[in-house]
Amino acid sequence: MLNIIKAEITELNQVATLFNDYRVFYDQTSNIDAATSFIKERMTMKESVIFLALDGEIPMGFVQLYPIFTSVGMNRKWLLNDLFVSADYRRHGVGKALMNAAKKLAEETKASGILLETTKDNNKAQALYESIGYEKEESVYFYNLSLSKS
Repeated sequence: MLNIIKAEITELNQVATLFNDYRVFYDQTSNIDAATSFIKERMTMKESVIFLALDGEIPMGFVQLYPIFTSVGMNRKWLLNDLFVSADYRRHGVGKALMNAAKKLAEETKASGILLETTKDNNKAQALYESIGYEKEESVYFYNLSLSKS
């Protein structure tokens, strides 16, 4: 049975395992210790909101959102930075349920919207986003400045 909860420190290991799998999905080297440390810091510093999809006690997927602001609109927005559903649970409505939890958070915090990005070839994710009302931005470009870590 699908249950969406706001993840707390008690769900750290479940979220960290999914987060590690998410990073591997994006061709990063598996590192459960670093994944756990990263998620624990986000949780303890209250720097993000994470929703966890569960089937009983089994973690199925998660979504992580970071608060941002629009200066022009003088309002909060949310950056939906991470969405991941384990392979066994894909195409069962888990991603949509997580996206709906993100939308509810945005509504409850009176945010003006949710931003997300995905790779150009991630057609399945694009289809999900568009099916629930997200619109592809055509009027802006996104730029990235990569800084090497010392």
